[in-house]
Amino acid sequence: MLAKIYTGTLIGLRMALIEVEVDVARGERNIQIVGLPDPAIKEAKERILSAFRNTGISLGTGRKIINLAPADIPKSGPSYDLPMAVGLLISKGVLDIGLTKSKFFVGELALDGSVRSVKGVLAMVEAAAKLGFEEIYVPHENIMEGSFIPGANVLGVKSLKHLIEHFNGISTIQKTDSNKFIFENSQVKSNYDLLHVKGQAKARRALEIAAAGGHNLLFSGVPGSGKTYMARCLPTILPKMTVEESIEVTRIYSIAGKLQDKVPLMAMRPFRTPHHTASQVSMVGGGSNPKPGEVSLAHLGVLFLDEFPEFERSTLEVLRQPIEDGTVTISRAMATIEYPAKFQLVAAMNPCPCGYLGDPNKECTCTEYQRQLYKKRVSGPIIDRIDLKVQVYKVRYDEISSTLPAESSFDVMKRVQNARNIQNERFSLTVGGTNSQMSNIEVRKHIRLSKQSSMLLRRAVESFGLTARGYFRTLKVARTIADLEGSIHVGSKHIAEALSFRIS
Repeated sequence: MLAKIYTGTLIGLRMALIEVEVDVARGERNIQIVGLPDPAIKEAKERILSAFRNTGISLGTGRKIINLAPADIPKSGPSYDLPMAVGLLISKGVLDIGLTKSKFFVGELALDGSVRSVKGVLAMVEAAAKLGFEEIYVPHENIMEGSFIPGANVLGVKSLKHLIEHFNGISTIQKTDSNKFIFENSQVKSNYDLLHVKGQAKARRALEIAAAGGHNLLFSGVPGSGKTYMARCLPTILPKMTVEESIEVTRIYSIAGKLQDKVPLMAMRPFRTPHHTASQVSMVGGGSNPKPGEVSLAHLGVLFLDEFPEFERSTLEVLRQPIEDGTVTISRAMATIEYPAKFQLVAAMNPCPCGYLGDPNKECTCTEYQRQLYKKRVSGPIIDRIDLKVQVYKVRYDEISSTLPAESSFDVMKRVQNARNIQNERFSLTVGGTNSQMSNIEVRKHIRLSKQSSMLLRRAVESFGLTARGYFRTLKVARTIADLEGSIHVGSKHIAEALSFRIS
């Protein structure tokens, strides 16, 4: 008897529908799996046989052929265990699940017959629901993740025995409805708040502008000046994620296997901090079956690169495309995969190798040659893509010891949200559009400069050698500063402040 079960394989964020065809014929007792399976799938027959034996199921004699179609798509991972097991049970007449075209299965089998969680459930449930599958069976551990897709009939399977009893009418697997409380309960309070940042007025201002317009930011200053702490405060002043944004980020984390067991949904904006020894592949993603890298894991959040010049130059250079396009493309022989990567880059560095250039209390021990060599570790094109550059100085004693309360992240976030609301109206056709994402055409459309402002920019271009990219990025920052003030027009004071962050 020939059985046909449906499952899926993920190619980046896109799911390809896979037909699991199972045929039992006369011959030597064995299981053969074809259709470009990887070693994890080839080993599935041992897991399936042990699961059947420990569940009290006998497959009897005969040759079992399992085909994963279409055969030209590589398949990987253990998520095919459950659909292959269901196909074997149907082909032997042990199980009748009715119309197989309406059912979708995904899950890994343990040797005792229980069903283990797998990666990428959210993306597969979303795709399966769009394809019209009426019942989507996933591991019980993934049920909260999968059930967040509106309109999807997701059922959590605990074990093979659990599934068999469901179809035999002994017990019923209940559908888990999509609940918004998951989104709310997944929001964890941050341990970082601008309330605890003393002094650093210009750095705080830069953080607010960066959050309001989605701009990239660089902190340069002596050790202990608070660069890292302030960078970690940025997510606390960014607008809260919408449900749609949360699903978008969760989809990436699900594929990468980064979701926490008790937090099935990413409700907080990501904050990624890769070490300076990170490779190009870990930064942008890759591998034989390409997985998302740090730039994609930071999607709609913050990518923080501490000790910026210590990163390999080649690793920093691969950031160029994601910063400009908001996506990263990974090409392999079998497929070309595109992952989203709309992140805010925040970098921190010392002013020199020893770190104490400009420190009033400690003398710098570096030579001028060492300082220049240190700065050249980061290329001009990368620096040119950073909108706001801030020199951070050591906080004075009277500022540290002050008992006067600083402005909290919540108060700053309200101004940021107001500026974002203005941008949402401005870019009504672009979901989540910010000033930093404006094209050059949009810059000319939304920014009309007075004669005085144009003269100020002209002097800056001629005196400081601003590139064309630098010119347009300065205008974008000025537009954000005007939005924070609620000003329709970009004036010379907005241009002047934007330039102060550009050429500092």
